[in-house]
Amino acid sequence: MSEDRITKYAEAVLAVASAEGGGLEVEDELFRFARAVEGSDDLRRTLSDSKIPAARRQQIIEDLIGGQATPATTAVISMIVAAGRGGDIQRIADEVVALGAASRAKAVAEVYSVIELTEDQQARLATSLQSATGKEVEIKVIIDESVMGGLLVQIEDEVIDGTVRTRLKQLREAF
Repeated sequence: MSEDRITKYAEAVLAVASAEGGGLEVEDELFRFARAVEGSDDLRRTLSDSKIPAARRQQIIEDLIGGQATPATTAVISMIVAAGRGGDIQRIADEVVALGAASRAKAVAEVYSVIELTEDQQARLATSLQSATGKEVEIKVIIDESVMGGLLVQIEDEVIDGTVRTRLKQLREAF
């Protein structure tokens, strides 16, 4: 799908989220759902398979997140999947987060961690990143067991890799 179309979907998602009064929550839930889809080849294939009727793909969404996500998020994801854009959910989610953060004059930091970060840890990290970049920062945590420990932070075009995985790789290369 073209970048222009991705942007149009993202703008529509933000409009729905805003109308429902839960913009940040929808952004966060959509971001997390997209990362879950990214981590599951079977789910990604199922949601993007045009041979599976749209109603069935929508039911899969309801079964997966119904009751765990806001009704607005469930409706947005269902709309994307019904429109045959399940394969683009990650790109749409990333654009939703970027547009939402831009509207709030913030940069988005994707933080890869093996564990969920507490609100305090996220706040301290946001403060550190704000000092480093000169911009207000919105943290999006992605649970990634391959990190092994530490954090990997991507903010705009900058990557800060403090993961155990990378340190072990560097040790192996040094010896």
